[in-house]
Amino acid sequence: MVAPIDAELLDFAVDLTRQAGELTLRYFESDDLAVDRKGDGTPVTAADRGAERLLRELIEERFPDDGILGEEEAEKPGTSGRRWIIDPIDGTKAFTHGVPLYSNLLAVEDADGIAVGVINIPALGETVAAGRGLGCFHNGARCWVDDHATIEGAYLSSSRFTSWDEDCLLRAQRAGLDLRTWGDGYGYVLVATGRIQAMFDPQAELYDLAPMPVILAEAGGRFTSVDGLDGPGHGSGLATNGKVHDELLTILRRPSLTSEN
Repeated sequence: MVAPIDAELLDFAVDLTRQAGELTLRYFESDDLAVDRKGDGTPVTAADRGAERLLRELIEERFPDDGILGEEEAEKPGTSGRRWIIDPIDGTKAFTHGVPLYSNLLAVEDADGIAVGVINIPALGETVAAGRGLGCFHNGARCWVDDHATIEGAYLSSSRFTSWDEDCLLRAQRAGLDLRTWGDGYGYVLVATGRIQAMFDPQAELYDLAPMPVILAEAGGRFTSVDGLDGPGHGSGLATNGKVHDELLTILRRPSLTSEN
């Protein structure tokens, strides 16, 4: 049996992520915010870079032997067997358009997987955080997924629909799902706090998804890739209340994964 993590580590991670959120709010809705383009064409701002730099400095000060993987800087190898995974702004497009659903993501990975996960929504004042064996918390209060048990009438959010396979989108519509775009990290907050039933990212990087396995597990839900694989490093993410997960996997999988051989 995997031992719970130290509650102090969870508290530290929450504090760090909120500090990063406060930094990003200084730039939010700024008239003179410059938006650059990275090599892959995705946007990046001084807020992204500044938030990640702050997180790295605070982590290195407290845990100098830990590894750090972030979206905006090169990976720092560690020797402790523990790694921090940072997405300083998940939803930079939302951020640059003045949409308050962007998030700051932080996770801690150890030999047993993701041990700590934090999703901070600074513009809304919401934080969801979980530690392995400690539970999942929304602004400090214990939170759980809901118990809606059918696909019919279930709410499924996604960051965008342009990356969906057209047949997959049609299957989801025909199944009776209520499709929304309360996306990026905020969609996972909504699932973990019982406000919707599912969040789906058909394409995502490790740092986009790293906090989700422990958050969903501790909230009583489930997180896998669209292929049903556990963990955040498989290129896609599906978070649910657990009750609709298997049926959603059947609906959302690519045709090559659902057809009989």
